[in-house]
Amino acid sequence: MSELTSVLLVDDNSKYLKDALPFYGYEVTAAGDGVQALKALSKSNKFDIVLLDDIMPNMDGWETLKAIRSSEKTKDLPVIMLSSVSDDRKMIFGLKIGADDYIVKPFILPNLLARMEAVLRRSKRNAKTAWTGENALSADILTSKEKEVLQMISKGASNKQIADKMFVKEVTIKTHLNSIYKKLKVENRTQAVLVAMQTDLVK
Repeated sequence: MSELTSVLLVDDNSKYLKDALPFYGYEVTAAGDGVQALKALSKSNKFDIVLLDDIMPNMDGWETLKAIRSSEKTKDLPVIMLSSVSDDRKMIFGLKIGADDYIVKPFILPNLLARMEAVLRRSKRNAKTAWTGENALSADILTSKEKEVLQMISKGASNKQIADKMFVKEVTIKTHLNSIYKKLKVENRTQAVLVAMQTDLVK
């Protein structure tokens, strides 16, 4: 890599990642809250990705994300939300307002690095081509039941809630989910919803 990948780290407790990421080829600029982050983004075009904590003083991560997505300059900038709350509804909310991925604290560094690399690859690919032709995901790859499950997941429903609504056992929903993950080439429900929204499999 001839140039370092530039990361804007937005977190009021950023020392660990600020110290660690440079060892893996990232140039890190830290901001302690959303206000500082938006100032940094307005002054520079150098950032390749944003790591955004959800709970911060002055302006939290959700408001910051909305501001990033509402600006013509930064609307396509990759953003990974960092959260201490493992809640499917919050994850889906984050994806719907524009997060590219969502990782729950505490996380292991290799997991975050892998997510960052995946988001950056996806961003570069999307910059070159839209999801058309051979890159497109057709709704036909999912069965009607799988599409129904995916729609409910995208609204934050739990496996039990989906099972109750579809009048099936929870293990059946897990089977549908495993099939969805395989077809969409993802590892979890958050990534499945993200891919589905990017490719219009769900609205």
